[in-house]
Amino acid sequence: MSTEPSYEPRTDRTNHTATPVLAVTYERYGDPRGIPVVLLHGFPYDIRAYDEVAAALAATGGFDVYVPFLRGFGATHFASGSDPRSGQQGALGQDLLDFIDVLGLDRPVVAGYDWGGRAACIVAALWPERVRGLVSVGGYNIQDIARAAVEPTKPEWEATYWYQYYFHSERGRRGLEQNREELCELLWRTWSPEWTGASEAFKASAMSLHNPAFVDVVVHSYRHRYGLAEGDPRYQGIEDRLAAAPPIGVPTVVLDSGADGVGGPTFAESGDRESFTGWLEVRHLPGIGHNVPQEAPEAFAEAVRAVARASTTGTADSAD
Repeated sequence: MSTEPSYEPRTDRTNHTATPVLAVTYERYGDPRGIPVVLLHGFPYDIRAYDEVAAALAATGGFDVYVPFLRGFGATHFASGSDPRSGQQGALGQDLLDFIDVLGLDRPVVAGYDWGGRAACIVAALWPERVRGLVSVGGYNIQDIARAAVEPTKPEWEATYWYQYYFHSERGRRGLEQNREELCELLWRTWSPEWTGASEAFKASAMSLHNPAFVDVVVHSYRHRYGLAEGDPRYQGIEDRLAAAPPIGVPTVVLDSGADGVGGPTFAESGDRESFTGWLEVRHLPGIGHNVPQEAPEAFAEAVRAVARASTTGTADSAD
């Protein structure tokens, strides 16, 4: 399998770094002397979700913003052709920790949604000393794999997970490979039902889905989380720690979408509150779907600012 990226990133803010597993492509904004912030996208999105968020933080001043392509997306690629194309949560968490390490970031704010929110939650839970705080869309995004493998949810929620069950089959793998743009654009629209600009915005991110590892990483992710695929042994230690549902004690803002097309409980209904043992603020976003940073960029940027303030003062109140 080729490991060469097929995505041509923008050149004005584009940077590259090497972790033990990945050659990571990322964009950087803002003040190099500012508080570091890592913004993490989800599936099937890419770093374009954060264009307005990153610009807003850079305009505020005092932030050094990093926006990497996750494994399997854009120009980020595997350093070795023989490494498993794992999409498991332990891999995503380790990728983020490695990114922080190789760039020498001093306790960044980690922020994300979907897969990126999961990676941010994992690092905040397992290595709290390495981060300043967390912005998480939806709440506690660490997967309970043992439960997911056997326990159903409400039928109306299960119906929105069709793509996950589709990827469990070889038919679904081929469907993603052959129809990736059509399928993923459909997910963008249905997951953000009140966002009229979803289809147009998708065009800027579509090429990121043509990464050579994209299909393998995505299919493995949705099989592993249901116990249908073995994980990469190098991440087993992380998976064992995550199975114990470790709490998150760093300052956190949870963004709770009011119009997310992916079924599931609200933060208040989820019982996730007990998983956060530190300073926590929950902000509700009526009318906003799954792709929060692209649909509500100022709300996302303000959540990052609030976490930065709370990490210093213990409160999100502005100093102004």
